[in-house]
Amino acid sequence: MKRVALVIQYDGSYYSGWQRQKNAISVQETIENCLFKISNQIIKTFASGRTDAGVHASGQVIHFDIDFVIPIDRYADVLNSRLPHTIRILESVEVKNSWHACYSAVYRHYRYVINNSKIPNLFLNKWSWHRYQKYLDEFSMSIALDGMIGEHDFFAFQKSGSNRSTSITTIKYIKLERTEDLILIDIKATGFLYGMVRSIVGQLVLVGEKKITPDIFKDRWVLKKKNDVRESAPAKGLCFVNSIYEENIFKRINKNDLFPKFVIRGYS
Repeated sequence: MKRVALVIQYDGSYYSGWQRQKNAISVQETIENCLFKISNQIIKTFASGRTDAGVHASGQVIHFDIDFVIPIDRYADVLNSRLPHTIRILESVEVKNSWHACYSAVYRHYRYVINNSKIPNLFLNKWSWHRYQKYLDEFSMSIALDGMIGEHDFFAFQKSGSNRSTSITTIKYIKLERTEDLILIDIKATGFLYGMVRSIVGQLVLVGEKKITPDIFKDRWVLKKKNDVRESAPAKGLCFVNSIYEENIFKRINKNDLFPKFVIRGYS
């Protein structure tokens, strides 16, 4: 048995999320069905992070164990020739049996894209949240993020239905920047709570629209005022960018072109 790791991309708008569902099509099921077709083996895949329905991935990492005579670096080509166009394998490598896509990850990186233009952009619609009740104040939104780096209890930003034993996690990096009409929110953390990024973005938009102050935003998560956190951003603006590991086993994982450039550049 060999352990194979893949870097994959998917358009989340076609799937119920990464994880298998009883009554909906998931990315995991689609890939595992494809692996069965080429190997006639029931394969279980493991992902670096689970994405919800409608959430995209530009550099998701998964692994699986398989006993199949094929060069490891050929899995990407073989799977891509059989997978739907909404899932692409960027790279396939062999890893140690002790390596795990989830547990070996140092941190994960998510990006949320808000399109703050007056007029929606058809070509950005799938990959961003068009929000224009008014021009968002990105400076106030950035101020609201002060103090979030480090280990904290983000219970207020955790949606109901989470199976995590704790709502404490560590944010390594968080940044908000505007590129013309697009506002990009990047968060890197050791782990993410269920619905965490979308809840944070939903509250940040309220700050940008002057409906709440940066201090109120901070109070909501520091004081665990979960009942006050009602607004959540839609899934389509969220993308799992990549996972970072101590061992440099992938060629593509740190590439800047993992995330679609046309989304970052907007109309250009």
